[in-house]
Amino acid sequence: MVKNAGKLYYPLRESILSILPLVDEYIIAVGDNDDDDNTLEIIDSIGSDKIKIVRTVWDKQKYPYGSILAQQSDEAKKHCTGDWLFYLQADEVVHEKDHDLIRKRCEELLNDNEVEGLLFRYIHFWGDYNHAFTNNHAWYRNEIRIVRNNPQIHSWRDAQSFRVIPEFSKERYLSKDGTRKLKVARVDTNIYHYGWVRPPKLMSKKQTYFTDCYNDKSTPTEDLKVISEIDFGAIGKVPKFSESHPAIMSSLIKSFNWGNQLNYTPKRIKGSKTQTHEKIKYRLLTFIEGLFFKDGIFTFKNYNLLKR
Repeated sequence: MVKNAGKLYYPLRESILSILPLVDEYIIAVGDNDDDDNTLEIIDSIGSDKIKIVRTVWDKQKYPYGSILAQQSDEAKKHCTGDWLFYLQADEVVHEKDHDLIRKRCEELLNDNEVEGLLFRYIHFWGDYNHAFTNNHAWYRNEIRIVRNNPQIHSWRDAQSFRVIPEFSKERYLSKDGTRKLKVARVDTNIYHYGWVRPPKLMSKKQTYFTDCYNDKSTPTEDLKVISEIDFGAIGKVPKFSESHPAIMSSLIKSFNWGNQLNYTPKRIKGSKTQTHEKIKYRLLTFIEGLFFKDGIFTFKNYNLLKR
């Protein structure tokens, strides 16, 4: 599901192309974009017969507090066929080296009906393409990105995850009542999350649009006050990423040009906002988890992990 991907610097083209060889069809729910957005042109430029566009309208009053994102994901899901559904958000990319592994995992678990979804690890890039979080308490480490094509499986909350909801109603998007966690197996690979890699001004604009999904006001998004330019904090303290990116990201990485706006020292500039991962509480929890708890403690785990 997507809306205003072009004007908000989403790697939409890269996201789609990163799994297009894996899938039989690619369903994308395209919302009511602003007039100055080119999301449809980006999708059309790919030129694949696999891609099927479903046009939608985002009704944030009917689906408030982030549930509009789950509802839009479900709109795309309704049009999917096949056994497994690979859900990828517009700022998430898969590495081509993992295609065979993912395909093999889907094949070997196809007839294991206890497995309702597949769990991926996450790499969260921060500020640029050379710094990322993998095992930080402030960031989710794992998430479900492949689910069975079961109509009782729904996107949940703000579309971060999925739940089984047998008797569905739109209120269940925001509630645990009448829902249950999916039983999942792990895929030994990563989702590359580039949602926090944008020029600071565009990052602020994206956050304004995103925050607007969490209210039920009738104010048009374009009339909202844009958050001041985001401060990514002391990037010098963020772990460096030394592995390879998905090849499809090469053009975007080459176009990176806002390094002079980032603080690459390990010290936070006085008066700047303290990012969540910079707070002492989260730094301490991250340290403890690194020593004793591979998958974290007191973290968001909306799944039941099976031994498969």
